[in-house]
Amino acid sequence: MGARTFPGKRVEANRAGITPKILRGTRDHTIKEPVIDLGKKGWPARMLTSCHKLFTLSAILFGTAMLMAAQPVGQSPAGIVPRPKAAPKIDGLPRSDIRVDTSLVLIPVTVTDPMNRFVTGLERENFKVFEDKKEQPISAFSSEDAPLSVGVIFDCSGSMGKKLEKSRQAVAQFFKTANPEDEFFLVQFNDTANLIQPFTRNLEEIQNRLTFTQSKGETALLDAIYLGLHEMKKGKNPRKALLMISDGGDNNSRYTESEIKNLVKEADVQIYAIGIYESGSNRGRTPEEASGPALLTEIAEQTGGRQYSVENLNELPDIAAKIGVELRNQYILGYAPLNQDHDGKYRHVKVTLVQPRGLPPLRPFWRLGYYAPSK
Repeated sequence: MGARTFPGKRVEANRAGITPKILRGTRDHTIKEPVIDLGKKGWPARMLTSCHKLFTLSAILFGTAMLMAAQPVGQSPAGIVPRPKAAPKIDGLPRSDIRVDTSLVLIPVTVTDPMNRFVTGLERENFKVFEDKKEQPISAFSSEDAPLSVGVIFDCSGSMGKKLEKSRQAVAQFFKTANPEDEFFLVQFNDTANLIQPFTRNLEEIQNRLTFTQSKGETALLDAIYLGLHEMKKGKNPRKALLMISDGGDNNSRYTESEIKNLVKEADVQIYAIGIYESGSNRGRTPEEASGPALLTEIAEQTGGRQYSVENLNELPDIAAKIGVELRNQYILGYAPLNQDHDGKYRHVKVTLVQPRGLPPLRPFWRLGYYAPSK
C-alpha cells in the first residue's frame, strides 16, 4: 500500500523500500520526506528509536550540571561563544574582462574603363592595396550589392531657382536604383542647414518634402556637409554615402573648409557631388562659386567618391542614376593593417590594379586613407 499524506503530518513510507513521491496535501502543504537507508528499508532518517533520543538528552543534561557545579562562586557561568562567520573569500587579483580587439580596414573601390563605364567581374587577384607604401594582404573581398545608408544634401539657396525642378528629378532617378534595405535622410540648406527628414525607408516621404522646397537665401554648403556626416552616425547599414546637389561654393557657413576636410577624413562615408555650374564664360560668378568645383572634387575624391559637373540641366537625372549604379557596382577590399599601432595618425591608402588580359587600361577610385585608432 502506498504512502498516505495528511496536512501538517509526515509521510509514512511503504514497507517495500520505495521512495514516496512528493504529494500535495489538501491544504496546500507540500511534504518532502527524504529517505536514507539505515539497514531497514524505507525508514525515514527522522524515525530513530525513542530510547536512543532519551539517552542522548540525559547525557547532555548531566554534563551541563557537572560544569555548573565546578564553576567558582561569584563568577558568571561560562557562555558558549558562537564561532564567527568566516569572511567571504575575495580574490585579490583584478577581474579579467575578455576583450577582442580586431581591426579590419574596408576600402570601397570603383573601377572604370577609358569610356568611364563601370567594370565588374574582377577578382581579388586583380587588386593590390598599399598602406603608407607597404603592401597589405587582402583578407576580405566582396563585390555584392550591400545595403546602403544614404544622405541627400540638397541645395535650395536663391541661385537654385530655375534648377530646382531638374534637381528633384535627379533625386527621383537616384532613388530608382535603391534596394528595399536601403535607408535615406534629407538635409536642405540655404542660409542654414536643416535636417528635413531623418532616416527612412519610405522614399515618398523625402520626395514629398522636396516638392514644397523653395529657393532663397545664401549657401551654407559646409554646414550641410557637417550636418550630413553627423546624421550619418545613426545609419544602420555598414556602407554609407552622401549625395550632394548644389550649384556653387559656400558663402554662409560657420565651419571652415579645413575643418570639413579633416572631418571627411575621419568619417567612413563616401561623398558624391553633382555640381550645377554656370558656364565658364559667365563673369557674374562670385569667388566662392568659382572655387566650388575644386572644393567638391577634393572632398569627394578624398572619400572614394566623385564629383560630376553639369552644365546642361537635362543631364541631371541621368548623372544621378549613374551614381546610384556606381554605388551598386563597387568592390570592397578588407585588410588587417600590418601596422597595429594605435597612434591616431592618418594612414595613406593606395589601390592598384593587376591589369586583366584583353581589357583596355582600367582606373580605380578608392578612399585615400583613414585615421588609425588612438587607443
